[in-house]
Amino acid sequence: MSHRILRLQKIDFHWEMENPFIFCAHHKDAYPKGDENQEPTVSLTGRQLGEDFAIKDGFRMYHGTKVPGFPMHPHRGFETVTIVKTGFVDHFDSVGASGRYGNGDVQWLTTGSGCQHAEMFPLVSMEEENPLELFQVWLNLPAKDKFTKPAYKMLWSEDIPNITIGDDYGPKAMITIISGGFEGKHGLTPNPASYASDPNHHLNILLIEMEPYSEINLPQVSKTLVRNLYYYEGEGHITIGTEKIPSSRRIKLDGNEVIEITNGSKTSYLLLLEGEPINEPVVSYGPFVMNTEQEIRNAFSDYQHTRFGGWPWNRTDPINPRDSGRYAKYMDGTYEKK
Repeated sequence: MSHRILRLQKIDFHWEMENPFIFCAHHKDAYPKGDENQEPTVSLTGRQLGEDFAIKDGFRMYHGTKVPGFPMHPHRGFETVTIVKTGFVDHFDSVGASGRYGNGDVQWLTTGSGCQHAEMFPLVSMEEENPLELFQVWLNLPAKDKFTKPAYKMLWSEDIPNITIGDDYGPKAMITIISGGFEGKHGLTPNPASYASDPNHHLNILLIEMEPYSEINLPQVSKTLVRNLYYYEGEGHITIGTEKIPSSRRIKLDGNEVIEITNGSKTSYLLLLEGEPINEPVVSYGPFVMNTEQEIRNAFSDYQHTRFGGWPWNRTDPINPRDSGRYAKYMDGTYEKK
């Protein structure tokens, strides 16, 4: 095995992470047409509704019982970065913010001191199928920022930078910069308290699509950089050094070397997560990520007493009207429409 590859591991639905990342899930569901309530038009019989994580008829309902998704739930102490390649997500939270985003949009939510939110997957189209593909990445916050005021920001697809590697007539690799930068081009600014807001943290989240036989190089960054490449979809292989790697693999790489990646004969899809580690203890339990066991107990107690601001919506799984389109109503009351 090439010395550039520090670890190779098969991946499935939830992926193993390394500091400063906590968690990542890749959701890919072939949802059917929606009805007038944006619910599946096929029978849900036989599903364990509320805890439906097994693929049946090509999709999961997750914690949803009518509309698929994740009804009201709390978080504290970290950030969620939700990258939607296909389909739509409806966002509602405990401070009155809401939105609908998808088809290339990214939501950056800093949960900080605590908030509740719902993430539902409305089946907007009644005429066509409603496929959904998204990633949700959990990024830790250092102790000094764990009690920052909750905030969220939309990174709209029209504004997210993309670059193409390769000459005009040869194979190409397309890179979408969710966070950080690549070859001199930089991503959009995250929330102010985000760990990604400091360039010294070298926090990169990149989506990479490689055409057959294309090549890219990941640059040398630092001896301490934690670098993981997730080859999440493809029918062929990629080559790093002398090692041929099939899809559905996590590849831990050296952050202090130039990494040369060559694609095989089929299109390959990868996600790069890298950054400097947060050198603090991490204690996580369910929806809370803190530094000590006592802080976890305090988080549960605070949530029981305050509900992190309550829930201003009339249902725990709210969705927007079918024709709402992409929009964001922020915690300060400002509004964006796409």
